[in-house]
Parts: sequence; structure tokens; C-alpha cells
Amino acid sequence: MNKIFIFLFSLSIATISLAQTSRIEMLTTGTKTSIRGLSVVNDNVLWVSGSNGTVGTSIDGGKHWKWMQVKGFEKTDFRDIEAFDGATAIIMAVDTPASILRTTDGGQNWKMVYENKTPGMFLDAMEFWNSEAGIVIGDPINGKIFIARTFDGGLSWKELPEQFKPAAVKGEACFASSGTNIRALDRDEAVFITGGAASNVFIRDQKIKLPIIQGTESTGANSIAVWDHQKRNGGNKMIVVGGDYRKDSLSTNNCFYTNNRGKSWKAPKQAPHGYKSCVEYITEKNLITCGTSGVDVSNDGGETWNIIAKEGFHVCRKAKDGKAVYLAGGGGKVAKLVQ
Repeated sequence: MNKIFIFLFSLSIATISLAQTSRIEMLTTGTKTSIRGLSVVNDNVLWVSGSNGTVGTSIDGGKHWKWMQVKGFEKTDFRDIEAFDGATAIIMAVDTPASILRTTDGGQNWKMVYENKTPGMFLDAMEFWNSEAGIVIGDPINGKIFIARTFDGGLSWKELPEQFKPAAVKGEACFASSGTNIRALDRDEAVFITGGAASNVFIRDQKIKLPIIQGTESTGANSIAVWDHQKRNGGNKMIVVGGDYRKDSLSTNNCFYTNNRGKSWKAPKQAPHGYKSCVEYITEKNLITCGTSGVDVSNDGGETWNIIAKEGFHVCRKAKDGKAVYLAGGGGKVAKLVQ
């Protein structure tokens, strides 16, 4: 009995100490933009995008920045960005009209690769499996969730035929809060989530109701992360976060995880603190989540969460090729997780 107690006590201390060793290092702040798009190519190359047509990029891990305002899009909100290297990136303008632009020269010039002027169009997030295949998701039009695909690195996009678009109930939509409500599930499948009047997870033709808080336009799932999506049958482990962005200190039913590809969902023993707009796997056991309520980390696969910063951020992303984790948010804030 004593040995068991000592083991559990030691495990608890280890979990707490790991959380205490993590901190947020601010890299830049003060620009008049709210950043929700973040793409981390490797430990040194990262891109951000946000309001006022703003895009930023760094090639030295955030020590120095190149900021630009895309010409002709000075009032546009670029809610998501996907970068492939220091020169090539794709940005997504949410509405009026919904647009996707691409650069191959570090942001000096941008080419319009997609535009949709349909009334009610609102793009929410992009995801890429590799440098060629990608997907973009948008709010429902006539009760069907908008989806378009690219197979040439974002040079062209083709809308999914109407009969294959997933159906949504009235008041159900996607939150364009961090560009992470759609993720690669394995090598050729994607998974996405909704919120509002209803909150569901969609996997191909499956629509699975989430136990997360929902029912009003400010509640529901905001972000989903997938572990080990590179395998053809990967993506069994997933986690979703959200809450109520109008009551961002509320922690009730704001996080759930699955170990069986969405068949069942579990709540953490200790939930993240408040509303969260983004969640990211760092390793299979180590995760980070952020929102206007602060930054939390987990060292046990999402079972328990500990707050490490009260500073609010919209998005957190791990390097595609590397170990670095960056965050971004309002007021032009970009930061780095230090462990």
C-alpha cells in the first residue's frame, strides 16, 4: 500500500514539475492585428496571418520579423495560413468575398488562386496532408458545409459536389478561431468539427455528436488535434477543445478526447482553464492548448491540464519538421513555448 502511495505521489509531483518548467517567451507584440493564422515549417521558419490584411514571417525562430500588408486586402482578415518553406505560403480570407492567395517569393507578391462571391460564404480553416494535397472548409450554405480540395499545392481549388457535402442543422457552423477545426486524420482522410447550435465531429460520412458544451452561437468545439495521422490507419487518438467564448473563464465541458477514432469520448480529470480556441499535440503524451483565458499544458495525453500562462492567445502550433512550438494572438502577439 505504501509503495503504491509513494508511486502515485511521485507521479503527481512529476506531472506538476513538468508543467512548472514550461513557460511562454514573448517574441513580438504591438502590431495592430489579431493573429489567428499560424504555420510553423520547422524550428526556425514560421508564418502568421491576421486582420488588416497582415502577414508576418520569420526565418530565425522569431528573432526578426518581416511584416507585410497584402495590397488590395488591407481590410481583410486572413484567418488561416499554410506555409511550405520560407518562400511559399497560402493565406485564406474568410469572406466578402472568400479568397485564397498564394506566394512563392516570401510574400512580396500574392496570386489569387480561389475566389467565391456566393452570399453567406465564410471560410474557416485549411489543412494540407503534404505540399500538394489540401482541403478548405467553410460555414454551411443552404444547409451544406462548404468543402473544396486542391491537389496541386493550392494553385487551383475544386468545390466538393453538392451531394457529397455534409449536412448541418440550423445554427451549426465552424469557428474560424485558429485554423484548426479541420485536421488530417490519416494519409488520405480529414476530420473536422462544428459548434453553435450543435457540435459534431465529421469523419467521411460519419457525424458523431460531441459531449462538449453547445446549443448557443458562442459555444461548441473550436479546435481538434490528431495524433499520428501519418499512418494510413492513424488518427485513433484525437482531442477537441472549445467552450463558450463569451464566457471565457468557464471550464465546464470544454475538452474531450478519444482513443478509438471518435467512437467514444472522455472528459479530462482536470480540464483546461476556461475557453480554448486551439489544441496541439507536441508528443503523444504532451499537449498544449490556448485561448483568451490563457495557456494550459498536459503531460499525460490530455487527462490533466495545468495552466502555465494567463496571457491570452488564439492559436498554438508545433513545427511540422522539428520540435518548436509557437503561439499567436491579439495585438500582434507571437510567442514560443519554452520547456
